Amino acid sequence: MRNTARWAATLGLTAATVCAPLTGAALAAPAAAPASLYAPSALVLTLAHGESAATVGAARAVTLSCAPGPSGTHPAAALACAELRAAGGDLDALAGPGDAMCTKQYSPVVVTVDGVWQGRRVAYERTFANECVKNAAGSSLFAF
Repeated sequence: MRNTARWAATLGLTAATVCAPLTGAALAAPAAAPASLYAPSALVLTLAHGESAATVGAARAVTLSCAPGPSGTHPAAALACAELRAAGGDLDALAGPGDAMCTKQYSPVVVTVDGVWQGRRVAYERTFANECVKNAAGSSLFAF
């Protein structure tokens, strides 16, 4: 009986000795973690030919992540992230009319942006009259 009590006491002290530093680190970690985290900014952009993304399949799709640094399959990720930051995430400002002269041929192109921008959910769809009008917007975000 004395051996059982001795083993129980030894096991309890060993567990306390081994686990005590782990609980201290676990309690301290959440306080330090937010300083090193970035607000998520990850988007999926698609391009399709047609009037609505709901009725046509995507012809092209790229990914864009802007935090902590620009990355993804977007061909100009750094420039697209810089434009998004400068516009405050306002996608309509980036899709505005450009200075290019385009024909009035109606061949609709729809662009969608889905994901998260600086912690906020984004679901955006814009239909351009044709590819020239889309490219005339002058934003590298939609140039993929």
